[in-house]
Amino acid sequence: MKKIVIFASGSGTNAQNIIEYFSKKKSVIVDSLWSNNEDAYVLIRAKKFGIKTFVFDKKTLYESLEIQKTLTERKIDMIVLSGFLWLFPDYLTEKFTTVNIHPALLPKYGGKGMYGAHVHESVVKNKEKESGITIHFVNNHYDSGQIIFQAKCDISPEDTPEIVAQKVHKLEYKYFPQVIEKTLMK
Repeated sequence: MKKIVIFASGSGTNAQNIIEYFSKKKSVIVDSLWSNNEDAYVLIRAKKFGIKTFVFDKKTLYESLEIQKTLTERKIDMIVLSGFLWLFPDYLTEKFTTVNIHPALLPKYGGKGMYGAHVHESVVKNKEKESGITIHFVNNHYDSGQIIFQAKCDISPEDTPEIVAQKVHKLEYKYFPQVIEKTLMK
């Protein structure tokens, strides 16, 4: 059986979707959820499913090996970033397969500060005809790791950033758990 952990900073709809998906599987379990935001609603979502949660600060992530030690002890096979907004440290990506989802077709609209509504606003402002999701391996630069999977959706001239967000969320919910599972089983 493979074990994953989820790192998230906010509401956690994608994290919940991943937890629900793997709750029906025998081959993968969500071991725990980690957040850098003690007020993140994702912590409540995880607890409702009986998922152990951890909250940490910048010093713990960037200046100690405490997280690595805990993940190693828990025999984690993959780290999944699901709305986690801090740059992930090398010492973790070098030890654990780490994947992220981005709400755009990278390399467009990636990088520091490009997340959530910021991405969708930029897509609309630039009159893009399509957007989508990119699932990629994580390295030490924002949104620049090797692409694993992309899915597209059409954007109409009258679409607002909120409508684009809805279209992108549908792709996230459909594909992210499947791609995590497929990547784990390679």
